[in-house]
Amino acid sequence: MNNKSSTEIVQSLVLKAKKAQSIFENFNQNQVDEIVTAVAWAICKPSNNEKISNLAVDITGLGNANDKILKNRRKTLGLLRDLKEIKTVGIINEDKEKGIIEIAKPVGVVAAVTPSTNPAATPINNIINALKTRNSIIVSPSPAGSKVFIDLLVLINIELNKVGAPKNLIQTFDCDVTKELTNELMENVDLVIVTGSLNNVKKAAKSGSKAIGVGQGNVTSIVDETADLEDAFKKIKMSKTFDNATSCSSENNLILIEDIYEKSINLLSKENAVLLNKNQKEILQKNLWLDGKLNRKIIAKSAKFISNELNLNVSEDAQILMVEEHGVGADYPFSGEKLSPVLTVYKVKNFNEAKDLAKKILNYQGIGHSVGIHTKKNERIIELGLDLPVCRVIVNQAHTFATGGSFTNGLPFSLSMGCGTWQKNTIDNNLNYKHFLNITKISNLIPGKEAELKEYFTDYCEKHDSKELKNLK
Repeated sequence: MNNKSSTEIVQSLVLKAKKAQSIFENFNQNQVDEIVTAVAWAICKPSNNEKISNLAVDITGLGNANDKILKNRRKTLGLLRDLKEIKTVGIINEDKEKGIIEIAKPVGVVAAVTPSTNPAATPINNIINALKTRNSIIVSPSPAGSKVFIDLLVLINIELNKVGAPKNLIQTFDCDVTKELTNELMENVDLVIVTGSLNNVKKAAKSGSKAIGVGQGNVTSIVDETADLEDAFKKIKMSKTFDNATSCSSENNLILIEDIYEKSINLLSKENAVLLNKNQKEILQKNLWLDGKLNRKIIAKSAKFISNELNLNVSEDAQILMVEEHGVGADYPFSGEKLSPVLTVYKVKNFNEAKDLAKKILNYQGIGHSVGIHTKKNERIIELGLDLPVCRVIVNQAHTFATGGSFTNGLPFSLSMGCGTWQKNTIDNNLNYKHFLNITKISNLIPGKEAELKEYFTDYCEKHDSKELKNLK
């Protein structure tokens, strides 16, 4: 760090952010949308995307470049789709019947704390949402991915200069990112968005600023006896191997009904998923976790890399490492999130047992996030939605691509999934532009009609207090 204190560094950034935002909030909708497009182009421009994606893998050692290229492009285009023709300037809604007019207002200065697993996609998503709503934003990237975002910001500013955006609309630290700087930043902005570290989520909640933190994933998917098995396992393979399972939405646990278990394992093997033996499982467990924490030398690496590194001696074309498990909890670490192409497989007797097991796994880790199911029985889908503590039930889809919004479902495109009060999150949906807005409501006088007791209590009194019926007016 330079000679300046954390407080001085942050105050300087915030002061410049406030100045930029005070100018930006006077821009009209067309100007705002052009600035949003400029930022999106900075990452979607093929040469930029390739450069940043390769740099991300080189710097962090996490994931693979080709998938990051696809992720950066797809997530950004999806967000543009969601935001197309959305009004965020001036009057955005009018309900004449209720006499309510809604006016969009920016929140001010946003701080975005972002993870090393998605050092480009997550910041871009936050930036676009912030700018669409006429805020300025300061990004605090993970130290492991800070170089990626610094280089990305250079590319962003090239495009912003073309469209006349205020200077310092988007900023980051020009020194090493530290916990002290991040904490100081969170305390001095109008809105904090945190994706990644649970410690940062907790600190954001205590910062005194309005904070939106999202929860930990540990996705469990159920495949029942009615499912299109070939389709299910092709999707699970695509999802589990994408970017070496860096996403919190990647399947971590697979629950199979015993009637289809052997067939499922065979089909999974055709999708280059290898079932480890007892000895291989023990070696993997010993090395995937060190002192109770995931080993950064192994996570987000390919199955081939993990196998070679640990001398597991599996097939060279293996893309997923499967382990059979029977328990849930701290004594069974494979029941938790693995951030790697390692898939835990459970066998159960029936759907009810599958549902109960999924609930146990959620209560151990990943509660509130999501669950997947491959089935042809709609009643089972509804049952999961009714009975499980999750904000999302992903049906017959590749979970990684579906949870954060897809061109084939209606969820908002996002890289930050709220988990509700189950994980002490302030949101239970996908982070989107609405979370970056203040809304002023104008309330006009409308024709009134006084409520009467009989309107609401007649049925109740007939059932429980009949002597009072005559007094209802």
